[in-house]
Amino acid sequence: MSDHQPVSPGRDQAYVALSSVLILVTIVTALVVYKSSAALRTLQKVAASGTLVARADLFHYAQGSTWSDVAARTTSYLAIIWPALVFGILVAGAVRTLVSPAWITRLFAGASTRQQLAATVAGAPLMLCSCCVAPVFSAVRERSGQLGPSLAVALAAPCLNPAALALTFMLFQPRIAFMRLALALTAVLLVSSGIARLFSAHAATPVSQPASSPCRSIAGCVVEFLRSSAHIAILTVPILVLGIIAAMWAATHLQTSTLASVRPEMAIALAAIVSVPLAMPTFFEIPLALTLLSIGAPAGAAVAALFAGPAVNLASLLAIGRSAGWRVAAALAIAVVTLACLGGLLVGRFPG
Repeated sequence: MSDHQPVSPGRDQAYVALSSVLILVTIVTALVVYKSSAALRTLQKVAASGTLVARADLFHYAQGSTWSDVAARTTSYLAIIWPALVFGILVAGAVRTLVSPAWITRLFAGASTRQQLAATVAGAPLMLCSCCVAPVFSAVRERSGQLGPSLAVALAAPCLNPAALALTFMLFQPRIAFMRLALALTAVLLVSSGIARLFSAHAATPVSQPASSPCRSIAGCVVEFLRSSAHIAILTVPILVLGIIAAMWAATHLQTSTLASVRPEMAIALAAIVSVPLAMPTFFEIPLALTLLSIGAPAGAAVAALFAGPAVNLASLLAIGRSAGWRVAAALAIAVVTLACLGGLLVGRFPG
């Protein structure tokens, strides 16, 4: 009798499945550690200084800048976000290749409220800006076939970033901080599901499989994961870069002083409209809002910038439009502007 016992195919598949989960967990854990460590350093600096200052080459916009200035700002922006963007691509690659569609279906099963809550819990800890979470949106929608939870993940990562919310409560009046939180929860839980219902004909799509065959070994899983990540990078990075360039060009025509010289209602609307296309790294909405307050803009304008700034930008909207359709991207932009305006107007009714 041979001393070598045959290995059960079922056991092999269990090892492969476990390895797939470990790859995804490792990537997400590394992302959370990276973002959390940077956030803690920022929180410590703010606690010591009482303010948050953004990099001058990105934050202070000079009207009439040349295309070389736009290129320089774009380069500076990419230099800040590229590690997070790489993590976003890797998470998307892992979701697209290593996560079973059946598992995602179970995660987002049940009533709409449960789906949105599950997506919120999955997205918020990522703490990615709207550019960097765009690849994750595409992968989650591809594997789940559901638009609502995918949008919730894409909105939760930048809007419900725990560190950004903590900084907001540290640096702003409670009415401003609580309004930002309320707007973020409304967008993640209600706007995302509302857009999915509005485009119900396109909200649920057939779950697509990776182009290659399912991996049958640990080495095969790694190869498929790397291929999928490269595929996502090729599809998303160029359109994100184009969107960032356009956003930086639009920023050269921004004059924040205008918001202090118009009626409060107009200032709030302008702040909401202008904040949507701007490409800002994580936390950059905070010094923008502080600047608006310092020049005499109403508190509602600061609220609009705090919410609309991180929620979406032109680059992320282009990526969402390419994946889910341009009407979905347009509806999301309009919803964010509208919600930012309503929140800005409402905060003015509360005492300072």
